[in-house]
Amino acid sequence: MTVAEQLGQELIGTVGRVTVPIDAVHQGEVVIPVRGGTEAYAACADEHIAKNSRVVVVELLSGRTVLVTPCS
Repeated sequence: MTVAEQLGQELIGTVGRVTVPIDAVHQGEVVIPVRGGTEAYAACADEHIAKNSRVVVVELLSGRTVLVTPCS
């Protein structure tokens, strides 16, 4: 398993916070707890998600881009 695959497995299911709003057309940004700290990732979603919303990572799309969905 590659490092990217391991990171993807670690990120899936992680709850983060939106720092730049996300919509179906434009990427936003989320802050996610990773390895004892926090890191910012570009984020995509199928719907609009407002700044400061809590989201959960459902997929690592690339090294620094995640697919998220709002927390219920």
